[in-house]
Amino acid sequence: MPRPLRVAIVGAGPAGIYAADALLKSDVATEPGVSIDIFERMPAPFGLIRYGVAPDHPRIKGIITALHQVLDKPQIRLFGNVEYPTDISLDDLRSFYDGVIFSTGAMADRALSVPGTDLDGSYGAADFVSWYDGHPDVPRTWPLEAEKVAVLGVGNVALDIARVLAKTGDELLPTEIPANVYEGLKANKALEVHVFGRRGPAQAKFSPMELRELDHSPTIEVIVDPEDIDYDAGSIETRRGNKQADMVAKTLENWAIRDVGDRPHKLFLHFFESPTEILGADGKVVGLRTERTALDGTGNVKGTGEFKDWDVSAVYRAVGYLSDKLPKLPWDIDSGTVPDEGGRVIEESGAHLRSVYVTGWIRRGPVGLIGHTKGDANETVANLLDDHAHDRLHTPSAPEPEAVSAFLAGREVRFTTWEGWHRLDAAEKALGEPQGRERVKIVEREDMLRESGA
Repeated sequence: MPRPLRVAIVGAGPAGIYAADALLKSDVATEPGVSIDIFERMPAPFGLIRYGVAPDHPRIKGIITALHQVLDKPQIRLFGNVEYPTDISLDDLRSFYDGVIFSTGAMADRALSVPGTDLDGSYGAADFVSWYDGHPDVPRTWPLEAEKVAVLGVGNVALDIARVLAKTGDELLPTEIPANVYEGLKANKALEVHVFGRRGPAQAKFSPMELRELDHSPTIEVIVDPEDIDYDAGSIETRRGNKQADMVAKTLENWAIRDVGDRPHKLFLHFFESPTEILGADGKVVGLRTERTALDGTGNVKGTGEFKDWDVSAVYRAVGYLSDKLPKLPWDIDSGTVPDEGGRVIEESGAHLRSVYVTGWIRRGPVGLIGHTKGDANETVANLLDDHAHDRLHTPSAPEPEAVSAFLAGREVRFTTWEGWHRLDAAEKALGEPQGRERVKIVEREDMLRESGA
């Protein structure tokens, strides 16, 4: 009797879980069946949803409910607190599985090529997001002494950072933030937050709903300069062809023409300002220099030679995420991705690295919304299944599922399981219950391992 197709997925974020779901919905899942093991370096699953989405976004965090339903399937096992390649290597994975899918995402900051990024007070977005989302591997405190702050970038991550900096700690207390984050935000001194984009309103990468949420806080006054509302032929074409871009532009237009209110925290959205230097004195941020830009007719911009210095003492760089290089896999250093064709990993020779696949941000870079990774997963899984049908997969030498647990135990890896996540989930909810909160996130890795029973 044919044995089930055995697949390893490295990364338990949305991309990896969507790949597992695609495998479960395939014809192969019916006959001869599939067996899926998901490896995650954190003790808890859900990746970007748990450690990349702002805590005051319960709508997006609600995606976890759907991901839960996938991981609850009996064909799937979770191995948390297992790091590739330290705890399990590519050769190890290929010895146990017919196919391996990497879905490790992107959690590092893309570099910004302007002077001053190394100054004290210049921060990467990824580090700050990890702090307020209670990531186990970052410091427990964050310096929030600056009264005037700059955020560079016009994507949703920039909005998240600006909103968290501009809100009060008490506004965020009903969310799942741990005690150390609440104490840090309660002491936050920021009164002005300035968000900078080098292009215009039509080119902003905000989602309409995320943008409008800025104005929902009773403590945040959102301010847009009417002079920043400008469009050329390329911008008009963008608005006509992209409903979301048009909605974003309309929201910004409405904010630009209204009177400034009296809410205590001011959040400025600046367009046509290209950062050229983070200014410093005695090793610390003391300002930001930008060059005014102008539209060139195509929707792109050019510098005008007009510079302005902004009085800020902290700068957050939200200019994009970057994936970490995966050992033993080919790497495109420019895009920060694994080269692929349809999810098949492609070596420098142009050949497919047999039985090895990628999906999500490690495949196409950190662009698009969470739901967009479903299409990636479906394509990658379709090609894996095609390779399986044509006998192009690696044949593992040890197909028995129990061998993986024994292997990790033999290497003294304290791994968590799906059952362990349920215990950790219950512990976090129990912490929140006395405060009337849905949950309080447990931060320390050792505490997470203990609560999960690892």
